[in-house]
Amino acid sequence: MNPTQIVEAVLFASEAPLKAEEIARADDALNEDLVEEAIQELNAVYSESERAFEIRELGEGYQLLTRADFAPYLERFDTIPRPSRLSGPALETVAIIAYRQPIGRIEMEYIRGVSSSAVIRTLQDRALIEIVARGEGLGRPLLYGTTQRFLEHFGFRSLDDLPRPEELPVILRERTPLEDLEGSKPVEPIESGEAATNEPEPDVDDVLAQEPETPPEEGEELAGWGEELVDAAAGQGDGNEELVDRTEDRTDQEEESAHG
Repeated sequence: MNPTQIVEAVLFASEAPLKAEEIARADDALNEDLVEEAIQELNAVYSESERAFEIRELGEGYQLLTRADFAPYLERFDTIPRPSRLSGPALETVAIIAYRQPIGRIEMEYIRGVSSSAVIRTLQDRALIEIVARGEGLGRPLLYGTTQRFLEHFGFRSLDDLPRPEELPVILRERTPLEDLEGSKPVEPIESGEAATNEPEPDVDDVLAQEPETPPEEGEELAGWGEELVDAAAGQGDGNEELVDRTEDRTDQEEESAHG
């Protein structure tokens, strides 16, 4: 077997992205350089022959995926696994984290104008975000960032592939300095396995009460930038992520009342 065939077989059999060094373990004659050369050769063959799949670089690994333009045909089959969809509030929150990380809960809630505790837990359960540090402000709050799984889920190689911030103006809208709310700069990375979730964080209402600026009005729309993020991701990824109809989502008001 030549290296190209071995690399193709490994990627075909894998259900998750693999690093070049992991693929190279398939044969003693392989190394990272040979693996990357084989991937380039395979993609050239796929493109030239107009195949329905390609090898995509997702995060730090490679995965063999069907091309995004074939997604409408695959959606007709219930037997083909598809990733579960994110709700509107979850998309909004993960977009804020992606652009403002490391970021704490209070700052997220100040931007969104509603409670985000339940959404944060959902995103953590989905392994799309994680605790990365602690802030300098009151209570040294937990700060969140995106994960490798986030890149894989949305089809990005790195955070550099995110849509430009100017395309999502609500992310960068001017407010009272958010650093004053809870200290956006991390001071201590969270060690692996450290138990930090049991310590209480200051309530958003207590902090906002000290701010001279009026927080967002209830029900304020965020200009649909959550959808823009997913649309941009779908154009660069595997085309599997779908938007949830807003009428099917839990509203932010229900979320607040359930965890208020």
